[in-house]
Amino acid sequence: MKDAIECFADHIVETNFSDIPDRAIHSAKTFILDTLGVGLAGSTGPYVEELLNAYSSASPAELTSRVLGQRARINSADAALINGFQIHNSEFDCVHEEAVIHTMTVLLAVLLADADRRGKINGIELLKSAILGVDVACNLGVACTSGLQFFRPATAGAFAGVAAVGSVRGYDKEQLIRAFSLAYIQLSGTMQAHTEGSSLLALQIGFNARNALIACDLAENGLPGLQGVLEGRFGYFGLIEAQGDIRSVLSSLGKTWRINEVAHKPFPSGRATHGIVNAIQEIQNLNTINVDQIDSVEAKVPSLTHHLVGRPIHDAMEISYARLNGQYAASIMLQKHFIDIDDFTIDAIRNKGSLDLARKVHIKIDDNPDPNALSPVEVEIRMENGEKFFKRLDTVYGNPNKPLTRDAHLAKFRRNWQASAISLPIEDGEEIIKIIDNLEEIEDIRVLIDLATG
Repeated sequence: MKDAIECFADHIVETNFSDIPDRAIHSAKTFILDTLGVGLAGSTGPYVEELLNAYSSASPAELTSRVLGQRARINSADAALINGFQIHNSEFDCVHEEAVIHTMTVLLAVLLADADRRGKINGIELLKSAILGVDVACNLGVACTSGLQFFRPATAGAFAGVAAVGSVRGYDKEQLIRAFSLAYIQLSGTMQAHTEGSSLLALQIGFNARNALIACDLAENGLPGLQGVLEGRFGYFGLIEAQGDIRSVLSSLGKTWRINEVAHKPFPSGRATHGIVNAIQEIQNLNTINVDQIDSVEAKVPSLTHHLVGRPIHDAMEISYARLNGQYAASIMLQKHFIDIDDFTIDAIRNKGSLDLARKVHIKIDDNPDPNALSPVEVEIRMENGEKFFKRLDTVYGNPNKPLTRDAHLAKFRRNWQASAISLPIEDGEEIIKIIDNLEEIEDIRVLIDLATG
């Protein structure tokens, strides 16, 4: 039996833009814009400057690609790395909840770097390649039946990056399989960084973006592939993912467009915090909650949610730790009825009032048996006078079944645009919105990079 990677290669090679439904194209436009904005917000994040310094020594001939929100030109593989790091470091990037994958993060980082180097990638190619890359990554995630041990957004993301680059470069099936193979042997990124709430988590995204681009370059220059990338004795399923049934998703290729299942992140914190804070938000919408009179808050969540964001609050949190802390996110929502980028500065996350309120939030594991579930979530707010407020959420704000409005989506992008490390004209942000709305008409997507790098 042939390895299932061949089915993904067939899907990429055989899919024409005309085969893709309008809804999937609309979704792709939404999340391309969203991801560009998130990458700009991440340009001011911790350790970005250090990464730029580390990768700025290439010879002039290699300085082919730019970095979102920066006036820097570096080689393409390093640009993919830093763009990937920036897109994920603010925990604001879109996610496929069932697959537990940040779907656009690696693939757009790779595509931007390659487009800047090679040129003449048009809007239709960008849309098609993004949709196909999301299909590959999400189906790998949906097929998993065990919990995360490697960081799936990075590992599956590398396959998405290869699929996207292979699509725009016009690879045939054999080239794609070799490129997937060469990405597989470079996969990296465990859950230890997430468990510790470390900034290295976003670097794992960056490494896999870089490695996906390198894999494509190597395949294009004739390096060989593997026969059992996904299902071999030491293939992806069984080694990177402990358990899964990849065959169960193959029949959905070309029928179920996973880009339509992707969720927005309305707040710049781990998606696993969003069920808790959305439940609080909905309680606040119907009731007046005096935060000074809160006795305690209890959130019952699936085991994965608890692992991802149930870490204890402490006085000396780093920014990456705070973004993945459900207690802190709940505290900010209780106080402000919203969570935004400026809630994750050192001054904000060390605020005594916020920390004291966060310590009243208790996150407990429910009896959900699914190791990959992020919902349902139950929240109860208990007041000092004995009054209680309760909310259960099966669907979390940002999910396609509970989506952001277009106005909310654009407001998020505009806030992120203004958060860039370099000052970008407001009118250029509006121009990007118009360009992506009409992406099919764009002959060279470097116009997006031009605007997003000043």
